[in-house]
Amino acid sequence: MIKQATVHEINELLDSGGECQVIDVREFSEFNSERIADAQLMPLSNFEKHADEIDHSKPVYLMCRSGNRATQAAEKLAAKGFTDIHVVKGGMTAWAGADLPIVKGESKVWSLERQVRFAAGLFVLTGVVLGFAVSPYLFLLSGFVGAGLIFAAVTDTCGMAMVLARMPWNQKPAEKGVVEGQVCSK
Repeated sequence: MIKQATVHEINELLDSGGECQVIDVREFSEFNSERIADAQLMPLSNFEKHADEIDHSKPVYLMCRSGNRATQAAEKLAAKGFTDIHVVKGGMTAWAGADLPIVKGESKVWSLERQVRFAAGLFVLTGVVLGFAVSPYLFLLSGFVGAGLIFAAVTDTCGMAMVLARMPWNQKPAEKGVVEGQVCSK
């Protein structure tokens, strides 16, 4: 069964040394820019590969930017037989809004949502400019992006975000010394 947890509940649990696993399912660039100190990175884009690393015997708290990706990860864990799963309501947005402690990283990469907004806007603008300058058929590019945004809203999935998440600037560098979170098991 998937439960909801507030940012204050998980912060109290972490402060008191409670037994838990905080899993952040955002992409590396998002995690590297800001995160909860005790969170372990496990991006939703390759969550299936690493889900078996999560301890079945401890409660799992899933975190993302707003709660949508955490809910998707929770459903995947439930399908694998996990029973003590919690989605942190509001994710990092709620955590930051509550002025709870955040580890700031060095990443200068935009959040995935911001990258999607930029790319969608760029495609729409390009379609309009090319539609006027080259051929009216190129207005279809803007229509295609608009249809994709509607589909993303209705299904709560975003194909453009999935593609952008795999771009090199959103991946963890292959070099040593990259800071990663840890599983909280105090």
